[in-house]
Amino acid sequence: MEDYTLIRSRRRSLAIEITRDAQVILRAPMRMPKYEIAKFVEQKQDWIDEHLERAKERASKREAVSPEELKQLADEARRVLPERVAYYADIMGVTYGRIAIRNQKTRWGSCSAVGNLNFNCHLMQLPTEIQDYVVVHELAHRKEMNHSAAFWRVVEDVLPDYRERRKQLKELGHLG
Repeated sequence: MEDYTLIRSRRRSLAIEITRDAQVILRAPMRMPKYEIAKFVEQKQDWIDEHLERAKERASKREAVSPEELKQLADEARRVLPERVAYYADIMGVTYGRIAIRNQKTRWGSCSAVGNLNFNCHLMQLPTEIQDYVVVHELAHRKEMNHSAAFWRVVEDVLPDYRERRKQLKELGHLG
């Protein structure tokens, strides 16, 4: 396979990344010989092919959203998500700041250090149980501002099936 971008850096190991737009990026240590890199790529060819195919499938499934549809999604998110946030915040015993709805390319949601919440309007295209997972995930950051084991226990206390929801989000919803 010759069709990849090679990025050398001060890292110690080789890594392969398949981007959302189905590009292969290979990260390698500065001084690693090209023959070792080629051998690594050859060994990982099946993995590369499988993940490249998945990326291409996801890219082909993405539908362009018109400005009107985007506005409808944002309006719906502004109506629905604050109610879900209030509901789960009460259950979890947490507070939060303002809620912003955005059209983001790389995130479903985020929580700032002061408790402001941001949600992607494209959440409205996903099932309610996945929307709730994202809401609970972000509210859990009000207790644990990281992704430690303690953080995941907070999520699990509210959504015992969070692992399945998280998996479903990864399968359903690649942004971009």
